[in-house]
Amino acid sequence: MALTTINNVKITAISACVPKQTESNLDYDLLTESEKKLLVKTTGIENRRVARPGMCTSDLCFESAEQIINEYKINRDEIDVLIFVSQTLDYFLPATSIILQDRLKLSKNTLAFDIVLGCSGYAYGLSVICSLMSNGNFKKGLLLVGDKSTFSLSKEDKSTYPLFGDAGTATYIEYDTTASPIDFNLQSDGSGYKAIMIPDGGTRSPWTKKTDKKIVLEKGVKRNMRNLWLDGIEVFNFSIREAPTNILTLLDYNKTTIEDYDYVVFHQANLLMNECIRKKIKAPTEKVPYTLKDFGNTSSASIPLTMVVELKDKLTKQSNIILSAFGVGLSWGSVAIKKAKINCLPLIELD
Repeated sequence: MALTTINNVKITAISACVPKQTESNLDYDLLTESEKKLLVKTTGIENRRVARPGMCTSDLCFESAEQIINEYKINRDEIDVLIFVSQTLDYFLPATSIILQDRLKLSKNTLAFDIVLGCSGYAYGLSVICSLMSNGNFKKGLLLVGDKSTFSLSKEDKSTYPLFGDAGTATYIEYDTTASPIDFNLQSDGSGYKAIMIPDGGTRSPWTKKTDKKIVLEKGVKRNMRNLWLDGIEVFNFSIREAPTNILTLLDYNKTTIEDYDYVVFHQANLLMNECIRKKIKAPTEKVPYTLKDFGNTSSASIPLTMVVELKDKLTKQSNIILSAFGVGLSWGSVAIKKAKINCLPLIELD
């Protein structure tokens, strides 16, 4: 297992931005009234934020980064690293991170690159940027993480459309020799890649005239090959099988127990799924925050978004936190942050 400890870095602040437009699953006309009630009960998702046409993940991340830069009065020339983690890039090329470097008016000396990951993206992204900064060559970094998941959804697919929302986040990381170590346990299993995928549009299966043809799988489930295809049962089984073991292995590695942590922040996938994982690791309900009701599954942004919305006033003093991310890839991982003192800035809503 990819167990590792990174020293000399601290998470200073987190910012999150969501589209102002809200959609309610209670208004989704492909579901009957009883189906709506069951959906909200099992997934926990009642409302979602949906980006308007032309609004990209990078726009949401840009606003988040600007909020941090302005709040801390950061000299833009001093930001050494910018990493953009997303599955919804602005273009096939160039890298969206490079465009953001220019939009944010950062120095040409800034190291910038993209990581194409979804649900596990925040955990993986933290490990990469912290590794780069741990030797002290880079002092200040921005990790920009998010997705415009609604871009790939079919509104005629009741199995996926009510689940996902859009969000972008920024995490400000600094080199600090006094910081407590951050522990990671990162894993992957590409044999399950078909469980969550967009089949067409890449170089393996390019866009053709057939790509946009709607396929009826069952009543209320109609999608094309450029829409998101989700095998819910496979993802559920994978998550409750792998995520708890991953977390408990990390705790064994750093010789702690779940009782040593103030909060456990899960990727906001599905209430029933997450509650199964919570019970398996024996985490008390009061330690596990949720944002599913108002934002849905926001892919890689869900962990930092949840910290901003639910833990804003609770991380101002030193806290021990577990982060757990799991999903598309298949890819999953957990992070143990000790003595964290993180400033979660007010949520931004973008028109």
